[in-house]
Amino acid sequence: MKYLIVVFTVFLSLFSFSQTPIDVTINGSVFNLTQDSVYISQYNGQGYRDLLRAKVDRKGNFKLIGKLPSKDIYVLRFSKNQHINLILRENSIITISGDGKNLINYMILVGSEESAQLNKFIIRLEDYNRRKDSANIYLQQHPDQEKVVNESFMTVYQGFEAYKQEFFNANQNSPALLPLLSLFDPNQNFEVYEMLVDHIVKGFDGAPTVNLVKANYLNFKAKHDEMAFLLPGKEALDFMQPKIDGKPLRLSDLKGKVVLLDFWASWCGPCRRENPNVVKIYEKYKDAGFTVMSVSLDKDKNAWQAAIKTDNLSWPNHVSDLKAWSNEAAQLYKVTGIPFTVLIDKEGKIIKTNVRGEELELLLKNVFGF
Repeated sequence: MKYLIVVFTVFLSLFSFSQTPIDVTINGSVFNLTQDSVYISQYNGQGYRDLLRAKVDRKGNFKLIGKLPSKDIYVLRFSKNQHINLILRENSIITISGDGKNLINYMILVGSEESAQLNKFIIRLEDYNRRKDSANIYLQQHPDQEKVVNESFMTVYQGFEAYKQEFFNANQNSPALLPLLSLFDPNQNFEVYEMLVDHIVKGFDGAPTVNLVKANYLNFKAKHDEMAFLLPGKEALDFMQPKIDGKPLRLSDLKGKVVLLDFWASWCGPCRRENPNVVKIYEKYKDAGFTVMSVSLDKDKNAWQAAIKTDNLSWPNHVSDLKAWSNEAAQLYKVTGIPFTVLIDKEGKIIKTNVRGEELELLLKNVFGF
């Protein structure tokens, strides 16, 4: 279950100063085991750190008793590729039985319902990801079957979405919700991300894994709040820059049109590769009230002009103060990488940021109706 290694990577030393040791007992009866030992471990980003070890007898019975550094999420490790995820608290007493040939799918876990729920969700998630990967591979090999594949996979997608909601409803304020965090992009679904973190912290505050989740959340929230001016519905910040002929152009001069504010440069490979898409979309929607305002982060005016001509960027709104990354408009919009785009409606309010290609065309189709 490689997925868990990514989700539950914990750098224990970060939080060792505040840990309170816990006592745990894990009883096991697992037939078909080929290993002679089992371990309670954590993954630290490079490998497993084994914390407790017990011998397995010939019948597959074992008993792990001991202290762990703190309440947290651990793995009961049988082999390199087979382990069970355990949410361990003070005085946890857990009994595990199953088939060592396929323990993940044939296991009974008693004594920690949240651990049982966590493992069930991971199994369902990995099955969903396998199906999604298979659909994508098939689609790459048979692009003419896109409609059929999408319609077929929609049932799988809707089923998993319904299961996610059921899982959340049944496990509120529980660390079992941790893998849900990986399924939401905080940049697109910050409110959902924030809600999940809140539930996880309430259920397991003080655990090193949760401390790390909380620290990551606070770091992201600070950046999110700093960039809140770019949220949909916000008024786009106005600025003025000189055009190629030296005449000034303000973003607000374009009110009444839907505007793609596009930060780019002649030396930017990804920008140049995206330009044909922007040209195609501009030609499709320009007569309906769409335009582009391109802000170049160039220093060399000749290179800037040559790129406009070569890429056939036919809209008239090309501006730059020729200060490269110190471009004042780029500083205003806190641009740290290009291409960077902001789609703005006719009233001067932000629709969405960082849109390009098919997503941009879909948004404009919704705006203009074709």
